Amino acid sequence: MTNQINYEIDSGSLSSNSNRFGFYSAIATAVITIVTFGFAMIAIPISGANCPGNCVEYPYLDTVSQYPRDFLWMPLAIVLVLAYVTLMVSIHSYAPGEKKIFSQVGLSFALIASTILAGDYFIQFSAVPMSLINSETEGLAMLIQYNPHGVFLALEELGYLVMSLSFLFVVPVFSNRNRIESAVRWIFIIAFILAIVSLAAISIAYGLERQDRFEVVVLSINWLVLIINGILLGIVFRKQKKEN
Repeated sequence: MTNQINYEIDSGSLSSNSNRFGFYSAIATAVITIVTFGFAMIAIPISGANCPGNCVEYPYLDTVSQYPRDFLWMPLAIVLVLAYVTLMVSIHSYAPGEKKIFSQVGLSFALIASTILAGDYFIQFSAVPMSLINSETEGLAMLIQYNPHGVFLALEELGYLVMSLSFLFVVPVFSNRNRIESAVRWIFIIAFILAIVSLAAISIAYGLERQDRFEVVVLSINWLVLIINGILLGIVFRKQKKEN
């Protein structure tokens, strides 16, 4: 009997800690994404499909004057994707036993997405500016963010597509037992659908010449999801903590 009571106390304490961690990770994800969005907005495109004028041309090497303004959002984006992983861990912990297979897959995709994106941003922020400053530009055109057909944008597209897939797999975790969880569920579903539809539409319209069009769309979709569902999941975790 004593062992059973101790087990219930330990289980309740563990659940409370998980919900507390979930609350802070959800709110942190939303706040960090808002801040990152703000810094990204000041990096006005000087190449690609969204360039407003006076665009730089290949090999995009006369861009050292854009440092550090165009690169400031990238360290924040690294923190963003790490916060996103902690949020997915919290969702996995929140999931009922019979739904954990779905949240585990979602978390696995989150780890893949964060590895791709964090590596992409770290290389761009750490290696590219110093290469430009020191005129070490051989082969740099493929890596630099201003190349609309380059490695940086391709990895971003892949990373955010995998992130969208992680959203889809955690959908079964959230039942329709209340409006907030239902909203979280549908936002994740709609985000995945929008990502796939936008990829298809842009690819049909432009083929491989889509430049940065899809990257801007899928990044914006996923960041908005992290903001909105970050706030909603913070409410879910806080409510669950109070009930326990």
